[in-house]
Amino acid sequence: MSANKKGKKQMESINSRLALVMKSGKYVMGYKQTLKTLRTGKAWLIIISKNCPPLKRSEIEYYAMLAQTGVHHYTGSDSDIIMPKDEGKRE
Repeated sequence: MSANKKGKKQMESINSRLALVMKSGKYVMGYKQTLKTLRTGKAWLIIISKNCPPLKRSEIEYYAMLAQTGVHHYTGSDSDIIMPKDEGKRE
């Protein structure tokens, strides 16, 4: 499988899992809520969009390192995380 197809398939997998988490309602969004969940140790995975400001990104990564929580750098913007393309269709 070529690198482009593999990357696209991985992105689809992340998007489908992200949609499942959004549907379950077990997530928090935003800088302040993310730091709060990291400090209390309730976070499992942190997803950071590519348009997150560098200072906030480094602070979130630092807290995640202290909390031993995984960090995933999402290649889309924050609006892609809020409403994945599959889920956002209105009729």
